[in-house]
Amino acid sequence: MVLDLFLIGLAITLYPLPGMAFVLVVSAPRGVYKGLAFILAWLACLVAVIAMVLLFTGGQPPAPRSPPSFVASVAMLVIGLGLIMYGEHRRRHRRHPPTTGSDPSPREDSKRSLSSRMNQASAWSAAGLAVLLQPWGMVSAAAATVVKANLSHTASFLALLGFCLLATATLLAMELYMVFAPEKAQHNLMRLRSWLSHHKDQAIVIVCLLLGLWLVGRSLYELTG
Repeated sequence: MVLDLFLIGLAITLYPLPGMAFVLVVSAPRGVYKGLAFILAWLACLVAVIAMVLLFTGGQPPAPRSPPSFVASVAMLVIGLGLIMYGEHRRRHRRHPPTTGSDPSPREDSKRSLSSRMNQASAWSAAGLAVLLQPWGMVSAAAATVVKANLSHTASFLALLGFCLLATATLLAMELYMVFAPEKAQHNLMRLRSWLSHHKDQAIVIVCLLLGLWLVGRSLYELTG
């Protein structure tokens, strides 16, 4: 379980879309407060999902080959296949970069519009954005893994805590950077967002395919072992 949660948390923190949106959030007026609202809502989603699973299992893992264990393994298999299909879809439909000297693309207009909306957004809007941008497929994979958690062991509790922190690590790092070096952070984070906007498809493909293959392999091993 610990290794599974580590890999899922790593995939979530490396998933580029929430980070790109978060840069706009913390770069807006009162961005530190909006960023804090974003992070709290992000963490609340993770904690809520884990809490619901633990409430269902009572903090005790199901017996091997029991119906709950079988359902969790099947769910992980389905999620893994879904991630692989989504990654392959993004790979096949990856857009070509705009040619030099062409007119501003609709994508660039959309970026300006989104930035303008974030400047006027409230902390509640930032929190809602965090909920919408959760990679719910990966969070669902974490939920299927948490079924195996045994809260009578300290290691399981630490694994769950570590997962939440790892899945939020990128956002926390950006937030702290803005707190301690706001001017430098804003410049560098906008450069990072610009770089990600040109490489996000590659990142999504790699993250989804690798995590999907791991989940499929792990679930098949549990179902056939």
